[in-house]
Amino acid sequence: MNRHLLLLTLCQGLFLTNNVTFIAINGLVGLQLAPFGWMATLPVMGYVVGGALATPLVARAQARLGRKRSFQIGLLVALGSALLAAFAASTRQFWLLVAATMIAGYYSANGQLYRFAAAELAAPDWREKAVSLVLAGGLLGAIVGPNLAAWTRTLLPVPFVGAYLALAVVALLGMAVIAGIDFPPAPAKAAGAAAGRPLGEIVRQPVFVVAIVAAALGYGVMNLLMAATPLAMQVCGFDFGATAQVLQWHVIGMFAPGFFTGHLIKRFGVLPVMGAGVGLNFVCVAVALSGVDLQQFLIALFALGVGWNFLFTGSTTLALTAYRPEERDRAQAAINFCVFATMALTSFASGALVTTRGWNWLNLGSLVPLVVVAAVLLWLGTGAGMRNRRAG
Repeated sequence: MNRHLLLLTLCQGLFLTNNVTFIAINGLVGLQLAPFGWMATLPVMGYVVGGALATPLVARAQARLGRKRSFQIGLLVALGSALLAAFAASTRQFWLLVAATMIAGYYSANGQLYRFAAAELAAPDWREKAVSLVLAGGLLGAIVGPNLAAWTRTLLPVPFVGAYLALAVVALLGMAVIAGIDFPPAPAKAAGAAAGRPLGEIVRQPVFVVAIVAAALGYGVMNLLMAATPLAMQVCGFDFGATAQVLQWHVIGMFAPGFFTGHLIKRFGVLPVMGAGVGLNFVCVAVALSGVDLQQFLIALFALGVGWNFLFTGSTTLALTAYRPEERDRAQAAINFCVFATMALTSFASGALVTTRGWNWLNLGSLVPLVVVAAVLLWLGTGAGMRNRRAG
């Protein structure tokens, strides 16, 4: 854990503070402002759609400007979008709020690259642990995010405007932290050197296919259930304090394992750890279907968080083995685009399903992508996937 890796871990914490606060409040603000109830999570969807659309722009900025300047631009966008969201909420303009969250997606697309940058700040033998430790920085978001939303919810006359203004301050803190990190330069390209394999060739590798499927669907299921939780708990009669508590334990589950997930991958291998992540997702669904008391929301969302950590850390580690240094930007952009596209779909589906079909049907629907992830992990570990992996 060198100084630069420590500062990047803090940046990850500030990034997750932004994300968790958005998740905690955007659906509720959307429900207050939306013309129809099923549109409540469109501001959440706007955030991830913006991330998907920004992914190629961020990849281009990373390639041309380097890690540091690109990350600084992302934080400037975070500052501006938070101020715009505060204005939209204070003037009760629903579509302006959606637009503000879409703009904020550029910051999200930048922040998703912190984990890849972590691998570049560590020695090759420590890449798994570096990725895991930087993801553990999200614990700051687990502690600060829900409490920030709760503390600032009524800070100003219009509910939640204070929370958006607080996120502008978080962006300023991020700028100060990123200024102290020296990222290694991108690998130098000799004159006439090949730019690496075409993206089509990279994504056809079984390892890369499984990394993308596990990252996208694992994140999608997590987002589907997490985005719907504030709405479901409001329907069940819980106050915002209870919702903030559940989200806090969910995000603790997402990032506390970061202190040891890298060690587990080193000891047991990446596929068994990812398989354990799928199993914990099934536990989440089983607990959620058993009832709607506070402890059931807490246990289900905590298991969902730990399962996501195992899947996402594992898929990131797996992806690192599938591309060369000169292929970094386009390979990482492909992964993040698939993640954001899946999250966009699940963000919309979460609001539509929980307000029209209810919490139970939402959880039953999440079983389909979980079965798909389990199947591709088995495929890679045995049979055709392993043969193709050896052949490559």
